[in-house]
Amino acid sequence: MPQLPGECLKLLQRQRGILASWQAESAGLSPGRIRALVRGGRWQQVGYGVYAAFTGVLSGNAVLWAAVLRAGPYAVLSHQTAGGLYGIVGVGDVGQKIHLTVPHEQRPRPVSGIVIHRSRRFWQIADPDFLPPRTQIEETVLDLAECAISFDDVVALLARTCQRRATTPFRLANALERRKKMRWRTGISLAIQDVADGAHSVLEVRYLRDVERAHGLPASERQAPGTADRLQVFRDVRYPKYRVLVELDGKASHPDEQRWKDKHRDNAAAVDGWVSLRYSWADVHERACQTALQIGTVLARQGWTGIMRRCGPICGLPTPGTPGARPQPPFHEIGDQDGSYESL
Repeated sequence: MPQLPGECLKLLQRQRGILASWQAESAGLSPGRIRALVRGGRWQQVGYGVYAAFTGVLSGNAVLWAAVLRAGPYAVLSHQTAGGLYGIVGVGDVGQKIHLTVPHEQRPRPVSGIVIHRSRRFWQIADPDFLPPRTQIEETVLDLAECAISFDDVVALLARTCQRRATTPFRLANALERRKKMRWRTGISLAIQDVADGAHSVLEVRYLRDVERAHGLPASERQAPGTADRLQVFRDVRYPKYRVLVELDGKASHPDEQRWKDKHRDNAAAVDGWVSLRYSWADVHERACQTALQIGTVLARQGWTGIMRRCGPICGLPTPGTPGARPQPPFHEIGDQDGSYESL
């Protein structure tokens, strides 16, 4: 059989061996030639108007290309599918269905296993530099945030994406500003700022919001570099003026090896004159007031002269008149200017 046209070969190489019928003419391939290749067993049809220039099982990327091309000339991978390609969504969270975004006026035929999203901002959100084509990573993050089950999942996504240097808080903030409608907008904006300030996890963000800010503790440094036996380590929370460290354990339990490393870090800090405190998820999430009181007490012993405040009417801090605590002047509702997040 004659050699395929050069343009066709270039397309097939770019698209992992997948070609759509709407691309055939510009690639120098006639419909009759495609039918002959399929009948001869050299090609296979993998969807309506979509062909693979080989036989056998399609690779993962070939499957994605087939989905994109079947949706028409203007389509990009998005949501969980794009998140998986960017490495910001776990394998178990990608799901079995392929998510695509197309221009709002485009209405592709429904296809089993493919979820179609339509966007009026299609031309602003597509990233032309990646193959297969997909939404920009900042837009992907915000799409995933829109459909998240809880706000904690949103914070974890923001922190994970920036920690892996897939994007920056500045670029996420710009993408958020360009969206007219966004679920949890105020909370996401504040969370982005916290991530920019160094928070690397949901637990760190909750500590910053529910323990430190809500109870008037002094501002801390987060993910601050330090040393332990001449090795560089990063401290979750550090109050350098008062030589107090706070370590946050996100997991309910740690293997013995990790526990030894934690103790080793705490001991090294003590040798250098630092007080090291360690708290779990429950301490921050369920006992934020008691945790704040403990930290405030230690900070006061280390020279802090500030005054703690109650986070609200049912705060667990001591009542007014007890040393180290007083009522918060007016109580700010969630979402006000006290650094809290809305809808939590």
